[in-house]
Amino acid sequence: MPAVDLTTFVDGIVHEPTQTDGSGLDLTVSEVYEVTAPGRVDFGGGELESADTEPHPTAKRNPDDDYEWWTLEAGQYLIEYNETLSPPEDVTLVVQTRDELLARGAFHPTLHTQDLDRVPLSVAGAGLKLKENARVSTIRRAERS
Repeated sequence: MPAVDLTTFVDGIVHEPTQTDGSGLDLTVSEVYEVTAPGRVDFGGGELESADTEPHPTAKRNPDDDYEWWTLEAGQYLIEYNETLSPPEDVTLVVQTRDELLARGAFHPTLHTQDLDRVPLSVAGAGLKLKENARVSTIRRAERS
């Protein structure tokens, strides 16, 4: 498949030169949520119910900082991106965890998608400090169906 300009499929890019400096296009985190009450999944979908979520608190590292940080203990979270996707119907985007996140013991599932809903984030061990607008995922390629 010839090279595809991924920026044509992504809206809400925070800083294009940084997010496109590499193989793919990086996605940034806008919010982290905790699941506070279970959802429900059944066989037929008649009893399908969303889980309750709450935004995870943030704090500034220094009083003069422009952005805040999430302190994430080991566990499961949901992340929301600043960016949205708008590919043509015949294009599926592959979204993967950035290597920088993997090296710090956190990851999310690889997605083959046309839409960005909240994504589960797993944090291991001693936890993770995550800054607002951090680059956490990368669209590595687009696949035509």
